[in-house]
Amino acid sequence: MMDNEISYQTENDFEKAKTRARMQVLLSTLRWKNTDLLSFYEVTDLIKPKNQTYRGMQTIPIKNIIGSEGRHRDFSMAFYPKKEMLKERWKSIDQAHLNLVELPAISVYKLGDWYFVRDGNHRVSVAKSQGVSYIDAEVVELDSEISLEQGMTMKQLKKKVIQYERKQFLDQYHAQDFLPMDEITFTSPGMYPQLVNHILVHKYYINENRKDEVSFRDAAVSWYENVYSPIIEQCRKDHLLASFPGNTEGDLYMWIVRHWDELKKVSGSQDVSIESATIDYKRRYGKGGLTRWIRLIQSFFSKKNN
Repeated sequence: MMDNEISYQTENDFEKAKTRARMQVLLSTLRWKNTDLLSFYEVTDLIKPKNQTYRGMQTIPIKNIIGSEGRHRDFSMAFYPKKEMLKERWKSIDQAHLNLVELPAISVYKLGDWYFVRDGNHRVSVAKSQGVSYIDAEVVELDSEISLEQGMTMKQLKKKVIQYERKQFLDQYHAQDFLPMDEITFTSPGMYPQLVNHILVHKYYINENRKDEVSFRDAAVSWYENVYSPIIEQCRKDHLLASFPGNTEGDLYMWIVRHWDELKKVSGSQDVSIESATIDYKRRYGKGGLTRWIRLIQSFFSKKNN
């Protein structure tokens, strides 16, 4: 191909790819879904892989690349370019592809069967747009007990992490035998480990006045009866859950405990009542009626499309 023909072709290729990105963004927005690639750092912050192993050069399927280390907002979930600023670099890669120039391998992290680009985002995007199925990559593999899935959003991953943390909590402490675990649920990762800390702190204070050490089970029952339940009863009395659609009473407990402690520190007194803490929290952070309706509608469509 002549230089002017290649220039025209790369311009056309980029515009087609960008149009595909816009269509994907539009369809995802109509469904209230995230349009970005998964962020490597956000994912690893959630699933916390423990070890990494250098796997060397491999040929990997492009369809299994689902995220990026630093450019996750620049490309759509199908790796089409979303921003005009990507144009010149994208076109130069496309030109090399059309001229059959061999490009360096990309660099990726591997989690399970899926990959996150460390270096080579434009090369992946061009290859995807040109219908290429496989690409050479330098692979570093990370281990995780939480598996990823194609098309998974951060919201879905968070839900999976919460399920994993709940299972770990139940398997370790068998809390379903002495706590109403159908009632104690959370919508954010990290809450079940926090729950363990709350029970252990309560256990510490109980043991201060005892010669024999109380068990985790007995401490958990005491925590539920003397700490958790009174706070939840006050939340129900103040109709707090209606102001936080999509959340649970377990979420409210964690938030109110934290807010209650903050109010005590600010006032310099331990005499702040739980009632004043719940009312103040609702006033500061609660959602109005219109916002609740919007959240309910979004939640309905989100569940429908998940």
